[in-house]
Amino acid sequence: MPEFPPLSGKLSRKDFLRSAALTALLPLLPSISRADAERIGVLEIAPGIVVHVGKYQLVNQANRGDISNPCCIIGATSAAVIDTSGSYAMGRDLHAAIRQITDKPIRYVINTHMHPDHVMGNAAFKPDGVQFVGHYKLPAALYARKDSYLTNARERLGEESFKGTEIIPPTVLVRDTLDLDLGGRVLTLKARSTAHTDNDLTIFDHATGTFFLGDLLFSGHIPTLDGSIVGWLKLIPVLMQEKADRAVPGHGPKQMAWPDAIKPVQRYLTVLATDVRKMIKEGKTLEDAMATAAQSERDKWALFNEHNPRNVTAAFTELEWE
Repeated sequence: MPEFPPLSGKLSRKDFLRSAALTALLPLLPSISRADAERIGVLEIAPGIVVHVGKYQLVNQANRGDISNPCCIIGATSAAVIDTSGSYAMGRDLHAAIRQITDKPIRYVINTHMHPDHVMGNAAFKPDGVQFVGHYKLPAALYARKDSYLTNARERLGEESFKGTEIIPPTVLVRDTLDLDLGGRVLTLKARSTAHTDNDLTIFDHATGTFFLGDLLFSGHIPTLDGSIVGWLKLIPVLMQEKADRAVPGHGPKQMAWPDAIKPVQRYLTVLATDVRKMIKEGKTLEDAMATAAQSERDKWALFNEHNPRNVTAAFTELEWE
């Protein structure tokens, strides 16, 4: 059965309106059994919302780029997909799974940021005539990295999974906020300041109070830094003010309690920044920092050895100019 908490207690006006919206939508939304959901590779977390949970791995031929959490939200008249996984092959499978859940047209593909494990499946949705939506800085970020992203993807995925993969920039840009109506279901998209990257986008589903954060939220999988550690630490308290019933991470379980979900990310980034600042003050080199910074976090995250050295490099490069 679907796993979403019932409303309880005295309802605020906001909760009452949300409940009314859900009541109107429920007859129109699919509800699939857990067995069927697992068979097709998605999990229902709230009415009309399904999530595919990626693996805590680096991209390789065996996983076909299946390392992030793409999602689908279904309204009364259309559907939106949030991220499309790391290859055309994975995007194609995601598309097929969604088609088993709903016959509503897929109107939007929303990319939360530029990283290949979130955008490389986009091409599988081109035949639907979707609008691709992203942060206003996303096109430039993708253009600057296009050749390296495609070259690396071909090498890591192998020809079979890579075939059909392409970089597709957004056709709808979000500079501040943008509302998308799926038919009785409104999503609010917000362009965020530089943090995980310089093109992070969050999505909020008003009908269920579900907050999609892309890679501004990691769980289990170590956060990866490709933007600004100072900016990310400044943004986290802003994000924590958002009222939500659940959060969906870019990497991690299908849903998490909000805002507690982001506290481990805040802790890791704080430790990283503190350690790196101390080493810079002591005149240590980047090589020294890569060997020791944030090592107290080692046992708390998957893929620590693979990603922490790069995070240290990014933090050191930024913080040495403070």
